[in-house]
Amino acid sequence: MNIRAEEVRVINSDGSMIGVLPLTQAVSLAKEQELDLVEISPNANPPVCKILDYNKYVYEQGKKASEAKKKQAKVTMKELRIKSHIAPHDLEVRMRQIEEFLRKKNQVRFVVVFHGRENQHKDIGIEILNNTAKRMEEIATVDGKMQSLGNRMFLTFIPK
Repeated sequence: MNIRAEEVRVINSDGSMIGVLPLTQAVSLAKEQELDLVEISPNANPPVCKILDYNKYVYEQGKKASEAKKKQAKVTMKELRIKSHIAPHDLEVRMRQIEEFLRKKNQVRFVVVFHGRENQHKDIGIEILNNTAKRMEEIATVDGKMQSLGNRMFLTFIPK
């Protein structure tokens, strides 16, 4: 038994309020009905306990948790990488892919990768990312600011 309070507010198995009882009397009342005394609200004053079948209670709590988990929106992060010297048509294809991912409510990380001497021309990557941000203004917001990490620069888009 983990209930530490001396007095508890007791609710019967059918949901009716019994009242405030000493803990020993509440436990004996539960045993008479061949059920368990379960602490429902430990922070209340006095704590609220309910007379019920504990195993059934745990099972139903698990079902509620799994139902809530099913209803949660799963946000996935998609990442698109391009080189800094990309052909205009290839860049256009990537833009359409970004738009498609955003319409499906996915976050998108758009990465520009620099190889070798391209690292000296980060301004090309900045220009590509800025143009992409302007184009995606209507359907997405930019999360944070442009970030640079080693030979990569990236922006993260969140769908509106």
